[in-house]
Amino acid sequence: MTSDRSKRIKPSPTLSIDAKAKAMMAQGIDIVNFGVGEPDFDTPEHIKEAAIKAIRDGFTKYTPVGGIDELKKAVVAKFQSDNNLTYREDEVIVSCGAKHSLYNIAQALFGPGDEVIILSPYWVSYPEQVLLNDAIPVFVKTYKGDNFMIRPDLLESKITKRTKAMILNSPSNPTGSTYDKSRLEAIAEIALRHNIYIISDEVYEKIIYDDTKHISIASLSNELKRRTIVVNGLSKAYAMTGWRIGYAAGPREIIQAMTNIQSQSTSNPTSIAQKASVAALTGPQDFISLMHSEFDKRRRFLVDGLNSIDDINCLQPTGAFYVFPDVSKLYGKKTELRELNSSLDMAIYLLEDAMVALAHGEAFGDDNCMRISYATSIDNIDKGLKRIREVVSKLR
Repeated sequence: MTSDRSKRIKPSPTLSIDAKAKAMMAQGIDIVNFGVGEPDFDTPEHIKEAAIKAIRDGFTKYTPVGGIDELKKAVVAKFQSDNNLTYREDEVIVSCGAKHSLYNIAQALFGPGDEVIILSPYWVSYPEQVLLNDAIPVFVKTYKGDNFMIRPDLLESKITKRTKAMILNSPSNPTGSTYDKSRLEAIAEIALRHNIYIISDEVYEKIIYDDTKHISIASLSNELKRRTIVVNGLSKAYAMTGWRIGYAAGPREIIQAMTNIQSQSTSNPTSIAQKASVAALTGPQDFISLMHSEFDKRRRFLVDGLNSIDDINCLQPTGAFYVFPDVSKLYGKKTELRELNSSLDMAIYLLEDAMVALAHGEAFGDDNCMRISYATSIDNIDKGLKRIREVVSKLR
């Protein structure tokens, strides 16, 4: 009865684990949740006040489909100051979250038989959005030894005459890796030579560590900017996940196509959330540094703790709020009741025996690893690490 398109989409591979964790919590079981992909901080007060003012002022009606001029101006200014990218307002669209922006891009660009390169590990929605738009996801593996950055020769080997675009996510969900300038330049050279688009998901750009500098690939040259659609949003940097505001910038004809598509799907993003987003982008930015400082402490604590556990190896991430430890040395080990042979086995074991919820790496394209979010308190991280250490020590 349902469409062929709907049948292409697989149920979320993390759904069963998530449902089980929630059922256990509903029973009053103390679960340490490392699966949440959102900041555990409250939205800053001045942003909330802007939303309240919008309601009181009656700013509760339809707005232009692609966003109010005030917000587009703020986005244009943000790209100029943060990324050295100059856009006009008609080269920007505001959507209902960065995920919506990505879906609009897929609708505007992809068609039957188009191939879209996705770097693995990947955010779980990338391949599904490609499939929903009748295109073909082509996976290119990245490796821990390269800090999960793509090898240019591997990228080149996957490009065919049908390749339409590649999706680049830096900083990355799930690995926390970031791309340096030299690797971005290598990717850019290949993309330009083969005349493919780059969809650059930069939603975690404000959450970077150490001496890492975020570089938007679109900023490398004007020629590359014309082949790149940059996606960002308010969710991660300003703890505004529920407000559902994302945005994209790119060639005018693509942005116009995305706007036309949005006009027939969601229409405008919420008017109130748009006013709050103006306050976020143009108001005080000190919240970001406070949140970043806390994430940095958690990151170091978590990585040190994981690496102290036998047969777990974890890179120090340079961005976002995830670690992606390799647990494959535990595969083949057993307890009296079970044998572990995959990241899903590990996730089930940790949930049922350690009461720790996290995401198995197979869902992100790498069965050797697990994704752990440190968008939770140091106390919770410490409790979770102790529980993981205890149950790992029981494996033989």
